[in-house]
Amino acid sequence: MTVRQVPAFSAFAIPDIPLIQPGDDIASIISDKSRAAGLSLADGDVLVISSKIVSKAEGRQVSLAEVSVSPAAAALAAETEKDPRLVELVLQEAALVSRKRRGVLVTQHRLGFVSANSGLDRSNIESGDNAALLLPQDPDASAAAVRDALRDELGIDVAVIISDTHGRPFRVGNVGVAIGVTGIAAVKDLRGRTDLYGRKLEVTQQAYADLVASAAHLLCGEADEGYPAIVIRGIDVTAPHGLASDLNRAPENDLYR
Repeated sequence: MTVRQVPAFSAFAIPDIPLIQPGDDIASIISDKSRAAGLSLADGDVLVISSKIVSKAEGRQVSLAEVSVSPAAAALAAETEKDPRLVELVLQEAALVSRKRRGVLVTQHRLGFVSANSGLDRSNIESGDNAALLLPQDPDASAAAVRDALRDELGIDVAVIISDTHGRPFRVGNVGVAIGVTGIAAVKDLRGRTDLYGRKLEVTQQAYADLVASAAHLLCGEADEGYPAIVIRGIDVTAPHGLASDLNRAPENDLYR
């Protein structure tokens, strides 16, 4: 009888990450805090980093007092009963408006995914009542920069995912998603493999990086947990590597937009 090895993986949070300021070196902070806690990053680990601290380090926080509201934003703000300054930022980050109604504004972000308010965030930021945090300008590049820096500093090769949280149109609650990916498959194409009964899989594609991001968010959280950097260990990083854009459904295949 063939004994199959039971797959397993582990996850841990890197503690004591400080409140990030513009210009901070995320890779260096993660390396220092890992070492101080007696934790070692290793080849094949996946480092999942909250987009919030990446945005802060990249100076993506905007003071609402400095926002000039366009006529289009003013009209949409009146329709949705939202702060016109926030709507202006939403439109600046959006490729198009997907859905709108009172209190709700869903857009296709310039990065290609669909989310509420173009991913703008006001939680867990300084002066949150008077400021908003935009997503990183290029999350794939941000992930690659952290990966390269850790390789240079520690001599290890880790995958990096920049994560955010998105709602879903037919399910309640947020889940973790990957908006920046390097060193790991974004999508695993299982078409051509067989199921337990030998049937060939014809349509199955796995949103692999999103699954990893969601696993990390069980530790990372969205409130006051304070764990924006999570290490996932023991999962497959050998599949062809991809980018976060691989996860965006092509408009011609989207039945709901």
